[in-house]
Amino acid sequence: MHRRIFQLSSLTLTLMHALPAVANDQDFTLFRPTQSDFGGVGLMQTPTGRVAPEGEFSIGVTMNDDYRHYHSSLQLMPWLEATIRYTQVPDLLYSGDDSFSGDTYYTDKGIDVKLRLWEESYWLPETSIGMRDIGGTGLFDGEYIAASKHVGPFDFTAGIGWGYIGNSANLKGDTSLGYDCGRDTSYKGKGGSVDFARWFTGCASVFGGVEYQTPWQPLRLKVEYDANNYKSDFIVTRSDKPMPQDSSFNYGMVYTFGDWGDIRASYERGNTWTLGFTLKTNFNSLSQSWVDTPTPAYAPKPQTDAADIDWQRVAQDLDTVAGYREAKIYADNKTVTVVGSQGKYRDRELAHEKGAMILANTGTSASTFNLVEQQANQTTTQTTIDVAAYRKVANQEYVGAKVSDATTLVNPNSPRGMLQADTSEPWSVSFSPNLQQSIGGSEDFYLFNIGVTGGASYWLTDNIEFGGSVYVNLYDNYDKFKYDVPPDGTDLKRVRTLVRQYISDNPVRVSNLQLTAFDKFGDSVYVQGYGGYLETMFAGVGGEVLYRPLKSNWAFGMDVNYVAQRDPNSEFGIFTEERHYDPTTGRYYNVQTGTPTGHFTTYYRPEWSWFDDLLIKASVGQYLAEDKGVTLDVSKQFDSGVIAGAYMAKTNLSAEQFGEGSFNKGFYISIPFDIFTVKPSASRAVIGWTPLSRDGGQMLGRKYSLYSMTNARYPGSEFTNK
Repeated sequence: MHRRIFQLSSLTLTLMHALPAVANDQDFTLFRPTQSDFGGVGLMQTPTGRVAPEGEFSIGVTMNDDYRHYHSSLQLMPWLEATIRYTQVPDLLYSGDDSFSGDTYYTDKGIDVKLRLWEESYWLPETSIGMRDIGGTGLFDGEYIAASKHVGPFDFTAGIGWGYIGNSANLKGDTSLGYDCGRDTSYKGKGGSVDFARWFTGCASVFGGVEYQTPWQPLRLKVEYDANNYKSDFIVTRSDKPMPQDSSFNYGMVYTFGDWGDIRASYERGNTWTLGFTLKTNFNSLSQSWVDTPTPAYAPKPQTDAADIDWQRVAQDLDTVAGYREAKIYADNKTVTVVGSQGKYRDRELAHEKGAMILANTGTSASTFNLVEQQANQTTTQTTIDVAAYRKVANQEYVGAKVSDATTLVNPNSPRGMLQADTSEPWSVSFSPNLQQSIGGSEDFYLFNIGVTGGASYWLTDNIEFGGSVYVNLYDNYDKFKYDVPPDGTDLKRVRTLVRQYISDNPVRVSNLQLTAFDKFGDSVYVQGYGGYLETMFAGVGGEVLYRPLKSNWAFGMDVNYVAQRDPNSEFGIFTEERHYDPTTGRYYNVQTGTPTGHFTTYYRPEWSWFDDLLIKASVGQYLAEDKGVTLDVSKQFDSGVIAGAYMAKTNLSAEQFGEGSFNKGFYISIPFDIFTVKPSASRAVIGWTPLSRDGGQMLGRKYSLYSMTNARYPGSEFTNK
């Protein structure tokens, strides 16, 4: 008997060693979290306690006979996952009004968040709390607490769900009060609002499952116990289509394609096949190999008088090698100052290293180098380089020598010495692609236009620029956008909802033509004034002032404008009559003939370890439709330089006045060009998602933003306006 007990104990210890209880990179290099049907890390219908690696971005589609989920998830922080989802219901139309939505499927827009409470340890499972569909109309809204634990190739999950996730009420709830156990499933206004009062109410159920990593690396198997009974689903309550549940167990498999995607198949409710796929990348590890101009070797020449150095050649090298474009060089035998824009390297330290090496190899006797960065001819920062300290760095005289050991970031000073070289030009010409899109609207699920913008500018003085741009529309489907006021219940002045007239009806249009004056007061106050055709839809005059101290994580700005709406049927005309007739809809509408608009904005970059690389912008003021309120814009900068952000504008408009969506909101991603190119570049591309084109909470689109222009004043910042 004792021998058998000893043998069993030995077997138990052997199994404990064979099946480790703690997840780590060595034990589970092949086991990475995958997306659920709804988007976000999970099994199929149910979430898990897991989150993806920080920076992971995924887009996916999940389809069955009942729903089509289009979802995108982003691991914003190690502890915070965010998911945006659009769900189409093929059995239901967007509305009963054919003239308003035609044959467009009913589309639900939802936002999910998951917060990891703690990571997995030897004894504790990885545990998270989450909310599903917090910003939609409540089709799938629910809350949960889930915990997941690795045991060898298995990942076990158990949790408690409320709302849609727990409608079987196997833990708590009175189904005699309704399929939702008395939970208030109505939504406020026109949808899109967050209803905190119903969180963690109604039915509550236990759910769980397991994910198994098979010996064949690409294949994973999933089994879950689904705690939803599908009796309160939108299809069931709004149509005659049933959603029977023949089994509470769902079975699925995932075939992964390395780190970039997977395909999913599952058999759910005992009667329904579901298919899906996911594409993903990681914004932290995203990188590209450049074919770059190498940094010159350190080869100092004999000391040479400043007047005898070929500074014009030096300016060319600073452009091609270090990225300081249109530079002016001031020099004497004590100081060399380079004033130019940095258009090549997002990593300023790399630009400093190359610039310092070029200057050090000239043979100058100067003891100080100054690299002054400017944007729109306005100086923003000065990097002062101690030449003696830099020579030690260049010679690698100590371990870990780097250019930052010899540099100091200061406010720009007036350059000393004579102007030795000037490669600046008053003219500039640019071309850029443009994509505008709106997802989930009533007229069509995806509305977009793609085109090219060509711009040119001329500097009349160092502070005054005259410039403009022309937009050429290559293709769009905004002819389907036939927004009509009465069906949507709002009588606001039409500002952004006139987009069809400006894009589809006018494929070539002067999008900007303005005179801009810049100036600077003291070390930290930047100003601009402008007038003309400020954007595609509005003309007027305005100005902006920004207070931004060097190295500060705070900044304050204010813009004030007076604008009138441009007439889409006239290249340079503006509306002079407020009331107009729309022959497409056969109804009258009002436009903006002149109004003040502007905002006071606070910019804040938290310096907390658990909330790092964020920019929080809060703007208070009056919008284009004369509504007043606050816009909150939060964006995250990842290691690769990719910036992901979201914004919302809440004004004094009621949900009924605003229309569908209740308030203005959107998402955007700003991507550095050099991620896709073979050469370094400081330029960026911005992709935005707007759920609906509406008129409330709309800001003026200004050509220049002083905060973006002065990004170099906060070391490491690449934040840019959407």
